Amino acid sequence: MTSLAIIIPCRNEENYIGSCLDSLLANDYPRDDLQIVVVDGMSTDHTREILSGYCRDYPFIKMIDNPWHIKPKALNIGIESTKSDVVMRIDAHAVYAKNYISKLVQGLFQYHADNIGGIRETYTDGTYVAEARLVAISHPFSVGNAYWRTGIKRDIQKVDTVFCGCYRRDVFERIGLFNEKLIRTQDREFNSRLIKAGGTIILDPSVKCTYFSRTNLIDFVKWTFTGANWLFYASRFTSIRMASWRNYVPLSFLFYSLFFLIMLFNTIPNQMVNMITAIPLLTYVSLSLYFSVKIAFKKRNLLYVPLLVLIFPATHYSYALGSLYGIIKARILGKELDT
Repeated sequence: MTSLAIIIPCRNEENYIGSCLDSLLANDYPRDDLQIVVVDGMSTDHTREILSGYCRDYPFIKMIDNPWHIKPKALNIGIESTKSDVVMRIDAHAVYAKNYISKLVQGLFQYHADNIGGIRETYTDGTYVAEARLVAISHPFSVGNAYWRTGIKRDIQKVDTVFCGCYRRDVFERIGLFNEKLIRTQDREFNSRLIKAGGTIILDPSVKCTYFSRTNLIDFVKWTFTGANWLFYASRFTSIRMASWRNYVPLSFLFYSLFFLIMLFNTIPNQMVNMITAIPLLTYVSLSLYFSVKIAFKKRNLLYVPLLVLIFPATHYSYALGSLYGIIKARILGKELDT
């Protein structure tokens, strides 16, 4: 059996790390070939106490300190501390299906992939706002072709990135480790680097995990803004192009919206020009309303209509503003490349 090291970056996860580890222990992968390394960023809650108990009870689980606190540093510490044939990254804020490990390791070799991942399903507390927020991070109208969120109909598909990921060890020998200057989007940058080097990334929709969303609506908007900001700000620290066409769509719509407002309040109004200019906005509103109503009927509750009509643009505009901020910040501060 293939030797496997699971790397878990972790900091202040007392509410989730136990469930995460329990789900991995319940997996069907042989424990003789398994090593679980939790790289803790010097947690200040009860995380380390919980981890100590697991390390005591299961010799193949160990905890390593990460005094730098940041996730890419944790990943690299974990990778360098192991010598397995396969390295799997795991998020502490999720639980994993019983066949999650074995399916990914098997698929890595079956499909001749360099990295393979599955579908991330998001758990909510059942409230309407939480459910609406879930739609906003898993519906194609919100996230385009981010298939690890939206899912796919076919068995497997080549993609540009996956959630977490299961890698061949030699990938790190070929292209290096994670970029430690990227607080966010380090996965995206690594996978872009992998593809540029001729690597293959596969999404297997039969492999699933459940992610526990930690955000309320306001935090969700901040999280969306920060993610977009780092995607574009990352150009300061890497020469690898990460943004695809879908990442520019919200920013383009933001510029269009500003142009529309300028035209709308023009001192010399032209009704025909304003009507033509309004077509993209009317199309967006119509699509937003269409998908909101469709989802509301599917869930049998019309309350989803006003919630989604609000959350869709909140998602898109916060992403657009984050993108703009990241581009401006990267250009002002200049390049500081390390790859």
